[in-house]
Amino acid sequence: MSAARNRVPDPTTSFWVLKVLSTGMGEALSDFLVTRFDPVPTVLVTAVLFAVVLVLQLRADRYRPWRYWGAVSMVGVFGTMVADVTHVALGVPYAVSTLVFLVALVVVFVLWRRVEGTVDVHGITSMRRQLFSWAAVVATFAMGTAAGDLAASTLHLGYLGGGLLFVGAMVLVVLARVGRLLGPVTAFWTAYVLTRPIGASFADWVAVPRARGGLDVGTGLVSVVLVLAIAAGVVWAGTRQPTRSLSETAA
Repeated sequence: MSAARNRVPDPTTSFWVLKVLSTGMGEALSDFLVTRFDPVPTVLVTAVLFAVVLVLQLRADRYRPWRYWGAVSMVGVFGTMVADVTHVALGVPYAVSTLVFLVALVVVFVLWRRVEGTVDVHGITSMRRQLFSWAAVVATFAMGTAAGDLAASTLHLGYLGGGLLFVGAMVLVVLARVGRLLGPVTAFWTAYVLTRPIGASFADWVAVPRARGGLDVGTGLVSVVLVLAIAAGVVWAGTRQPTRSLSETAA
């Protein structure tokens, strides 16, 4: 019997770079789409595309860069829409939606840990673990989007100020990990959550009009640039990170 293969990439430097790029792209592209097309069919079509891409990822027997990062990118777009619809269409304050998405994330982690015994991304070797991990990913994107908007709008930090706040939080996580105050799994998921508002905040800062505290580059241009950057990053990362079995990773 062949060794089980992990279906997500190792969290190397290229992983984190691509993660931040995907969060920024998701924010910019979501804003571009819902402001230029009818929001209701746009969200529905995006949901269908997200489901298709996710199914393709779930069917993979190992980590395949284009499938994985395609799914992450679609989570970025769809997760942003979910968070924005919760606030704009339903009128839920950012503070409340952030808390709700946080509770949802905690529930996912508790169930995942209880069923599988671990939430370590180095062991995503079955369909059930993949489903748990993607549920966590969707929750982190939605919560991160709401938290970023909370910092920028409700706390009046602006997009640049909010982005810098979350960068500072990320630095603290790195220092805590280096000092062994945080374990690797806790540090990974904390950093994973923080990359969402970091990427989204800086994408907004570059894209939005100057009246809103941005550089007025535009969501369309920012989306195109980040999509191309992600594609280039996936090609580069795919040539440097071989697919390894779980036994090889643990060795």
